[in-house]
Amino acid sequence: MTALYLLRHGETEWSRTGRHTSYTDLPLTPTGERRAGDAGRLLGHLRGARRPALVASSPRVRALRTAELAGLTADLVTEELAEWNYGEYEGLSTPQIRETVPQWTVWTHPSPGGESAHDVEARAARVVARARAALDDGDVILVGHGHFSRVVVATWLGLAATAGVHFALDAASLTVLGDERGTPRITRLNVPPALDQ
Repeated sequence: MTALYLLRHGETEWSRTGRHTSYTDLPLTPTGERRAGDAGRLLGHLRGARRPALVASSPRVRALRTAELAGLTADLVTEELAEWNYGEYEGLSTPQIRETVPQWTVWTHPSPGGESAHDVEARAARVVARARAALDDGDVILVGHGHFSRVVVATWLGLAATAGVHFALDAASLTVLGDERGTPRITRLNVPPALDQ
């Protein structure tokens, strides 16, 4: 049986400190680089050595470097896998945003100048449709970002984008999505790349 694998990029300084990062291109921290390599070994353990039908990556340096360190070569690099665009909230943490917008979350409030949940949901639907088409030929691996990948999980299950709030995806973690007799399911969620987290 084939599966859809989601690999979140390794740690960056902003992800480590809780700052929202969409279009800002940041390198991985040394910890992020080490765990990206660990994620590649975990991926090999879960999948074996067979060639995936498709490896696709966000064009951000943090995602491409994670793919490289995990031993993956992207067949497709696409903005479709970019992180949720936070607009004016780029680089800010949730507590900073809540100083002016109490109770703000990306799931429940707009990000001025950025994407809405509806925008991200439409993008995720296109990504899932492409992945499903490729799954006939083997596994699909998507290398991307936290919030967007959480929306992909929700979309896979037929849920609204905002249901992504219920799924945790840590830096360099793996999530595996599949089907059980035609019903979409989560096979593994937020699997850490190493036990020393």
